[in-house]
Amino acid sequence: MSEMRWNPMLEEWVVTATHRQDRTFLPPKDYCPLCPAKNNAFPTEVPASDYEIVCFENRFPSFLSKPPFPSVKGDNLYKVKPSKGVCEVVLYTPRHDITLTECSLEDIYKLIMVWTDRFKELGRRREIKYVFIFENKGEVIGVTLPHPHGQIYAFSYIPPHIKKELDSCARYYKKNNECLLCHILKKEAAEKVRLVCENEHFTAFIPFYARLPYELHILSRRHLGSLPEMNEEEQWSLALILKEVMLRYDGLWNRSLPYMMVMHQIPTDGKDHPYYHFHIEFYPPYRTPDKLKYLAGCESGAGTFINDTLPEEKAEELRAVKL
Repeated sequence: MSEMRWNPMLEEWVVTATHRQDRTFLPPKDYCPLCPAKNNAFPTEVPASDYEIVCFENRFPSFLSKPPFPSVKGDNLYKVKPSKGVCEVVLYTPRHDITLTECSLEDIYKLIMVWTDRFKELGRRREIKYVFIFENKGEVIGVTLPHPHGQIYAFSYIPPHIKKELDSCARYYKKNNECLLCHILKKEAAEKVRLVCENEHFTAFIPFYARLPYELHILSRRHLGSLPEMNEEEQWSLALILKEVMLRYDGLWNRSLPYMMVMHQIPTDGKDHPYYHFHIEFYPPYRTPDKLKYLAGCESGAGTFINDTLPEEKAEELRAVKL
């Protein structure tokens, strides 16, 4: 069963997807369903002995292309509707023993090509309003399959966090005739204390308003809204800065650092969004090598994050990592 239930207090949808309780949970390395199928005795999601990058629909999706009717009848207070959408899995590599960080620059560039293709393909569907590309890395994040992979959710609506960003960027643009993130990028470039790394087309920094100790944002230096707007040189630059950011994360404590990587792009709702700016956000859950940053009562219950560190100091730590 999969359906969407309206929260009238927060004015946002909650997805119920009961079938996801049965999804595969941390299988042994020799029985990974995301590895190439080596023999008929153990078929996997990829019926091939090898592959480069693979994308397929999730076997345990939160959204469904053909969702069932909801299990309950909604009304004016408790609205309910089918959870229409698409959930895809993107396998980065056939190797089970590495992470995206360890993939070659060419492999990351190819992944950007796949992301771009899926953004365009899913965004062309009339019912899809937002294409959300992301990666959960590490068991502490909640990953149930350790094979290096990411996901793509195609929403039938604009999710609340993105909607809030869109609204604030639209208001700022209307008042100042300038993109909010372009202004932020100028300020970070001028002050430099929160910069982590940059190249010709992208800048990575810990934001002034970081909610987590090692939260990091990557912004395109040219104002653009989505992956398909990038030229080839920008695509390679994105691959370069993604690799450098991930190497700096792993070099921080000389171990593979878990994170959530989320990509924020313009909606695919057929409307113009000239005020929105492509960016990628990273959320590592650690605040020290052995301490997690929990989202406890104040963060989860009140919605106010408490950062135990200074962004300027954390940026200096990441800049100091020897590559």
